[in-house]
Amino acid sequence: MTKRVFVASEFAPLRTVVVARSQLRLSDAGVMSQEQSEARLAILPESERVLARRLIGKDHAEAMPERQKAWEGERLALRAVLEKHGVRVLLPSLLTEAQKEAGGPYGYSNSFVRDPWFTVGDVVVEGSLRSLHRRREVLPCRSLFEQEVYPADCTYVAVPQPDAAPIDAQGAHVGPFLEGGDTLVLGKHVFVGNSGKASSEAGVAFLRKLLASRGYTVESVRLKPNFLHLDCALGLVRQGLLVACREALLDGLPAVLRDWECIEVTEDEATRLGTNGLPISPDVYVTDPIFRRIGDAIARHGVKVEYVDFTISRAFGGAFRCTTQPLWRE
Repeated sequence: MTKRVFVASEFAPLRTVVVARSQLRLSDAGVMSQEQSEARLAILPESERVLARRLIGKDHAEAMPERQKAWEGERLALRAVLEKHGVRVLLPSLLTEAQKEAGGPYGYSNSFVRDPWFTVGDVVVEGSLRSLHRRREVLPCRSLFEQEVYPADCTYVAVPQPDAAPIDAQGAHVGPFLEGGDTLVLGKHVFVGNSGKASSEAGVAFLRKLLASRGYTVESVRLKPNFLHLDCALGLVRQGLLVACREALLDGLPAVLRDWECIEVTEDEATRLGTNGLPISPDVYVTDPIFRRIGDAIARHGVKVEYVDFTISRAFGGAFRCTTQPLWRE
């Protein structure tokens, strides 16, 4: 049977999805300056920054084995909800010892599958990540590409490797960096966030060039620098309904979304990943029970809200959207 790979929008019925593993080792002390390191940690609430500092240079499973089991349990609970709703769930491979060693002092990650690659329509894009410990995070998904993407009637491309530059370099030619957490799909309109910490102008230009002949519009969305990705500030729940932290969007909501019903998310809620829920379909949405206020507001629009405790995942700067990567939504 021919594989189907296609993503129509953020909320089209989810049919096939990849759910992340839980492997992480942050970069060693000294890989970045103190100023660069603190700037990267600024996306987290202060309580979580304390934890991240304790994990510098350490494998999470070795440093905190009980917490590691709980983290893995969160992903299992999400998988159970997805499968309950008929979604086919795939998993990346675990990192090999060679892949871990290749990270060297920069560390490694296999923990948020949203960012290293993404799908727009029938185009699978292998991205380019700015964070040093995540540069090779796509590798555990390569076997899935062979299994799911190669047999499908779709296109598969990779962003050019980024030029050498300091991690906090800014400007039109930096990168190119292009991350899935920044990339939101709404039919033929694609939004790409730019906070200066993840996707870059050069990454947006690459995606625009790639998709232009297919009739897509690619719009850059400027973010406050303490928001890593666009999905930390904006989420599309279903047609005409969104969740957003307006304070994080430097130019306000994109014009094509301004007549949508907006459930307002405070900057504090957004920092804790209040916009990073996951639509399973236009009628079902997943979020954390800590965001019951947001969930209740969504439910008042006739959407069933499923709750999964994602406390540990959120402590690393990612929630439900970050943990999943759709291959088929339509």
